[in-house]
Amino acid sequence: MSLTPVQELRRIAEAVGQVRGHLVQDVEIRSDCRQLRLSLDNGQLLLVSVNLDDAGKPRLDVDLLRTEDVTLSLQRQLEVRFEPEEQVAR
Repeated sequence: MSLTPVQELRRIAEAVGQVRGHLVQDVEIRSDCRQLRLSLDNGQLLLVSVNLDDAGKPRLDVDLLRTEDVTLSLQRQLEVRFEPEEQVAR
């Protein structure tokens, strides 16, 4: 049986502890049920997901994205524009 490292448990506990006192504004779950996203009233996102480790065993992962983290991640997204084929052929 594989045990979760104490550092991981502390990180998860800290992320979940940050939710205390805040209202959940929205909840979304992926269609494959591997990720749950909670939007909080202060603009933060709590992501709870299940990932497979190297051995193929499921591992719980919890991340808290603060407002500035969400803004930075949105700014880092790559935007690709496609032109209609008729404009490309010219």
